[in-house]
Amino acid sequence: MTMTETRDRLLELRQEQLDDLLSRWDHWLQPVQVSRGHASSSAGCGLYRTSRQYDDANGALDDQVEHHVMQGVQACVEKMGIEHRVAIHVEARNLRLGLSVWRSPRLPADQQQARAVVAAARLRMITLLCSAGLMD
Repeated sequence: MTMTETRDRLLELRQEQLDDLLSRWDHWLQPVQVSRGHASSSAGCGLYRTSRQYDDANGALDDQVEHHVMQGVQACVEKMGIEHRVAIHVEARNLRLGLSVWRSPRLPADQQQARAVVAAARLRMITLLCSAGLMD
């Protein structure tokens, strides 16, 4: 493999990792919640936290790790300019749904220009995630 082929393959792998991270991040931002007709905890016990010492089988520790990773992704998004931030939000929502239906009036109306902004935002995001240690 030549150096160019290796670089292209690495970028392709990072793009796939970015797709996964953005999809999970959008879900973390807007989790699906089922509502009930009454509060899920009583007012007197609202601040009580159960021990996670023996709760690793239920995924409590995995949830905590995912929360910290998503906070890192959020910090990287906040370092971007407004146009790239909007592009990343739209891209994340489309990736979570698996459809390309969301658009933003803040992005260029021309499809080709909008795709160029999204591509630049994705490359900037990869750079930020790599420097933050969230992506290989």
